[in-house]
Amino acid sequence: MGRVTFIQVFALSLLIFSNLAFAQLRQNYYANICPNVETIVRNAVTAKVRQTFVTIPGTLRMFFHDCFVQGCDASVLIASSGSNTAEKDHPDNLSLAGDGFDTVIKAKAAVDAVPACRNKVSCADILTMATRDVVVAAGGPSYAVELGRLDGLSSTAASVGGKLPKPNMNLDQLNAMFASHGLTQADMIALSGAHTLGFSHCNQFTNRIYNFSKQNPVDPTLNPNYATQLQQQCPKNVDPRIAVNMDPNTPRKFDNVYYKNLQQGQGLFTSDQVLFTDSRSKQTVNAWASSSQAFNNAFVTAMTKLGRVGVKTGQNGNIRRDCSAFN
Repeated sequence: MGRVTFIQVFALSLLIFSNLAFAQLRQNYYANICPNVETIVRNAVTAKVRQTFVTIPGTLRMFFHDCFVQGCDASVLIASSGSNTAEKDHPDNLSLAGDGFDTVIKAKAAVDAVPACRNKVSCADILTMATRDVVVAAGGPSYAVELGRLDGLSSTAASVGGKLPKPNMNLDQLNAMFASHGLTQADMIALSGAHTLGFSHCNQFTNRIYNFSKQNPVDPTLNPNYATQLQQQCPKNVDPRIAVNMDPNTPRKFDNVYYKNLQQGQGLFTSDQVLFTDSRSKQTVNAWASSSQAFNNAFVTAMTKLGRVGVKTGQNGNIRRDCSAFN
């Protein structure tokens, strides 16, 4: 009985700590500090998107990678220096697009160019705002962002290992990883919908089109025509730098076509297609394939919850003068 009580108390203390951490988050956090911050960031993002489309998936993916490792604290932006190898140089982060980093750096410069705002807005909050803005730029839903994060004081490659989803994960593995951050299966499926944008390098999925099993060299859950298309784009001895669109149909539009693709066996990763092949998640995929509004609503809910993960407060963080270096 005593052991059960201790576990309950421990779980409750974790919940209270977590709630305290994001209790400081609120909409319009900078209203009296830097009132036009959201417009400033949006303008910087818009200018960057005009330069290159990669800005959109690059920023969205970076936000996810940041929040899943040590929380949403912009630690992924820190550059390695001396003997410290930072998060961004872990193998799991090497594929993050440089345009995502550049977007935050440019938005930070635009914010700090306003005297009243200089060094008053965290890089973590700028990344959060920029992520919302790239979703909107691709035709996705606009939503109010919660702000008030501090920037983290630590960034190590060692902290990344095992924290990010792998392309070959099954539903149980995905659910467990997302649950560790307080995210539900529905949140996980909604956030997976971000794969409606962006690209992946061939080495992340070639096992599905060449070496799946002795009986089936090609993963039988793959649409045969799609598998042939992927083989044409990614020959066996492919240059690992070659990349293909995650969504073969509307790769530049934030929409619910990702879920329609899964219904047709056009999920690029095992971790995508399993959302349809596993009966526990199939119903959600079907619901969002038939309703873009339902998907958009779920995505906004999931992004808001993701943005609360590991928020730094008080002595656990600060506001960086340079997003790529500690003060």
